[in-house]
Amino acid sequence: MKTARLFDYSIFNSNEKDAISVALRLIEGNKPAQIVTINPEMINLGFKNEEFASLLQEADLLLPDGVGIKLALSIMGEKSSRIAGVDLAYKLLQECEKSGDTVALIGASENVITKTIEKLNEKMPDLKIVYSHNGFFEDENILFEELKKNAPALTLVALGSPKQEFFIQKAKKHLKNGLLIGVGGSFDVWSGEVKRAPKIYQKLGLEWLYRTISQPQRFKRIFPALPLFLLKVIRTKIGV
Repeated sequence: MKTARLFDYSIFNSNEKDAISVALRLIEGNKPAQIVTINPEMINLGFKNEEFASLLQEADLLLPDGVGIKLALSIMGEKSSRIAGVDLAYKLLQECEKSGDTVALIGASENVITKTIEKLNEKMPDLKIVYSHNGFFEDENILFEELKKNAPALTLVALGSPKQEFFIQKAKKHLKNGLLIGVGGSFDVWSGEVKRAPKIYQKLGLEWLYRTISQPQRFKRIFPALPLFLLKVIRTKIGV
């Protein structure tokens, strides 16, 4: 598996087709596995939070989801492709429909997850969703037990980062196998509640710009965090 080093992390450095192949191998593996679709915000959190940094380092696959990671790897001399988590997860669902592998969905509001399941059933009538739960719960252990009982091959968790990554880390301790992925706002997109950026923005890796224009409140999340992140990458590159 081809990877590139960025700070203390080994990030997958190939194309989406290869990422899907790796993910399918993890689904069929004999232990629970975690994929993290990493972005600059996660790495910035890792600088401040050792527990989260360790989680990222221990993940089975770190995918470069976010133009900031692509730019950072470019600065470090690595040519990389952005792999959007929302696209990868959807294509894995399609693969599960073909293979008969079972799926679990956790996260978002009750309305959104219900609509997500309806939309997925329309597009993938043979997809086997064996368990689902919204993102509002008091006792996560109940969900862990349900995952253990239903043993889905693929579990998608939409709780937002870093909550979803920590949830998956704990869930793995209860499972014998299966792949778990944090998918952020993917359910909002699949349900139709949130409109995805036009194709031209996706192709250019500028979905973040479209979302910022559509949701100005996101501006504070990106600036100055992204420029400072890239500055840190440059300083690391030149050894300052």
